[in-house]
Amino acid sequence: MSLPFIDLQAQRKRIEAEINQAVLGVIESGRFVLGPEVAEIEKQLAAFCDASHAVSCANGTDALALPLMAWGLKPGDAVFCPSFTFVATAQVVPWLGATPVFVDIDAATYNMDPASLRAEIETVVAAGKLTPKVVIAVDLFGQPANYPEIKAICDEFGLKLIADTAQGFGCTLNGKHPSDWADIATTSFFPAKPLGCYGDGGAVVTNDAKLAELIESLRVYGKVTPTDAATRNFHHDPKYLSLRVGMNSRLDTIQAAILLEKLKIFADEIDRRQVVANRYAAALRGKVKGVPEVIEGGRSVWAQYVIEHDNRDGLQAHLTANGIPSMVYYPVPIHQQDFALRFAPPEGHLKVTEAASQHVLALPMHPYLGEADQDRIIDTVLGFNG
Repeated sequence: MSLPFIDLQAQRKRIEAEINQAVLGVIESGRFVLGPEVAEIEKQLAAFCDASHAVSCANGTDALALPLMAWGLKPGDAVFCPSFTFVATAQVVPWLGATPVFVDIDAATYNMDPASLRAEIETVVAAGKLTPKVVIAVDLFGQPANYPEIKAICDEFGLKLIADTAQGFGCTLNGKHPSDWADIATTSFFPAKPLGCYGDGGAVVTNDAKLAELIESLRVYGKVTPTDAATRNFHHDPKYLSLRVGMNSRLDTIQAAILLEKLKIFADEIDRRQVVANRYAAALRGKVKGVPEVIEGGRSVWAQYVIEHDNRDGLQAHLTANGIPSMVYYPVPIHQQDFALRFAPPEGHLKVTEAASQHVLALPMHPYLGEADQDRIIDTVLGFNG
């Protein structure tokens, strides 16, 4: 019998009554857009991250675009990001006419390599054609990037820092959340994420009150903010006065209600994911090309459990034949995809990225993966002779 890659139904069964009641409450209230549950989930998300502010939005991609809009990114600006991640991280950059500059990854963690970041910044500065403005570090597969080193480089060159925690919301480094270092952390509530809703959704988390207020405006067509209103003597509904070009990116109230219930069990689910990751590592380390290595002091939320294998495609076919799903994150790095070819770096700049794309394979991972299923997955991996 085939196993689920991520078992969302097991989670639903755990909190089915709470979810149903929360959704029904929104339906009965009729406050489907920016209802009170939206403000409440924003409050709780900020508290979870020990941050001052959280602003929700329609999806994780908009969460990345909103701070770039707030900072006025424009043609001629450079945004440094990894190529080994989902395309959304880089695709938001040309939305604003800016240029993505791709950075290589650390071979152990798959996250941005600070040494490569410094080298790419220095190359851009020396060329003099682009102006370095922003770094987007990604918490790939659930674990934090090397924020102390990345933040130090950003400060040295005067760059803004975004922590893309779409896969890593809830991860910590030395007990701190990414928003402790980054100007802003972004996340996605896509259903497959560790903290996911039942549709699309996203949020930003920041300790910058002015930035949070500006993003709250930008997510609703650039509406007037309280600060704006105080100087404009405008006392009508703020959505009817737009002072800046924004977008329509609101988190639905039903999704906020669902997230409130899921957040209650999120810390426990992170603990459960760690148990699964520990069993995988104990059984597979030294038996495959590589198992995940978490940065020292880091705590992963294990959005994915990604191993490396010299015959990745053969192993994947073997798993499929035995009813075990797997996924390749990511078979084609961003800089090799058609839309990004005009931004591709010179050959040889992203050697670690390109090598990883040939060997990585994600195994089933979720909080409700029982030991018997874990053993079946492990035994099937070890039983592959290709």
